[in-house]
Amino acid sequence: MKVLAFAASSSKKSINKQLVTYAVGLLKNSQSEVLDLNDYELPLFSEDREAELGHPSKAKAFLAKIGDSDAVIISFAEHNGSYSAAYKSLFDWCSRINPKVFQNKPMVFLSTSPGPGGAGSVLAAATASAPFFDGDVKASLSIPKFYENFDSEAGVIHNSEMNAQLVSAVQRLV
Repeated sequence: MKVLAFAASSSKKSINKQLVTYAVGLLKNSQSEVLDLNDYELPLFSEDREAELGHPSKAKAFLAKIGDSDAVIISFAEHNGSYSAAYKSLFDWCSRINPKVFQNKPMVFLSTSPGPGGAGSVLAAATASAPFFDGDVKASLSIPKFYENFDSEAGVIHNSEMNAQLVSAVQRLV
């Protein structure tokens, strides 16, 4: 199984990238690729820019990565209760090329934040909207209080209950 994973964040110190990298590593007997959204940076989407630029090659390349995968894991950063601007703009560009952005791939959606909410608002929004974009969300999980529950040096969740929930979530892809 070929699994595509990424954090819906452009932060170079993204805690969501740490989480998604750990999560995809839990899948045995699979090939995985962890993307960096910075490699797909685009101008903010607007109809005017679309008329001017057409469909950017970076958006086409991102859609091709999804299409070439067997499953997708995304960990969402929450900015003011919603998607990060980097992810939202890339998603908007992609949806203009192919409204079925997720291409019927089985998916696991994650989120985390330093606070007790664990980026739950954006996770709920992403999970609710995925079917409209041909996403087949098999599981979703929020990890609150990232720095209390994740060991960044070791790259693992040290809270055994949360770790078990994450293992169970990613196993739904197999």
